[in-house]
Amino acid sequence: MEIQNFKGNNWSARKVNHIYMVSVRDRSSIVDALTDFINSQNITAGEVTGIGAVDEATLRFFKPSDKKYVDKTFKEQMEVTHISGNVSEIEGKRALHLHITLGREDYTALAGHLLDATIRGAGEFIFYPLHTRVVKVKNEEAGINFYDFDL
Repeated sequence: MEIQNFKGNNWSARKVNHIYMVSVRDRSSIVDALTDFINSQNITAGEVTGIGAVDEATLRFFKPSDKKYVDKTFKEQMEVTHISGNVSEIEGKRALHLHITLGREDYTALAGHLLDATIRGAGEFIFYPLHTRVVKVKNEEAGINFYDFDL
């Protein structure tokens, strides 16, 4: 078993064989920290999951009827019950595509595409890199990005 430790901008990680465990520092942006992580580790494709707690999150909802996004920011302490997503390439840059489910103090939940959130407590993530290049291209008819395996 091969184990390595890494540190970056607002994150630390342990790599065990080919899988990474990543901790995002309290009061840090999830998206900024994880983007720095995938760039520093040269991850071009893969899966990410996570849990933790945040005190602010901006979610996005896609409306297919008009191909528009609706964004909403929530400023309250919430449990991150689940983050899931992937890493790909969009317009020549590594990109995270994350969805999140957040538990509120009254035990209701919020969910959507994660634009960003600020850790308030812990942020724990597992990355499963794939040793390939995966590109997403905007499908004008649908209004969203899709994998293009011909690129």
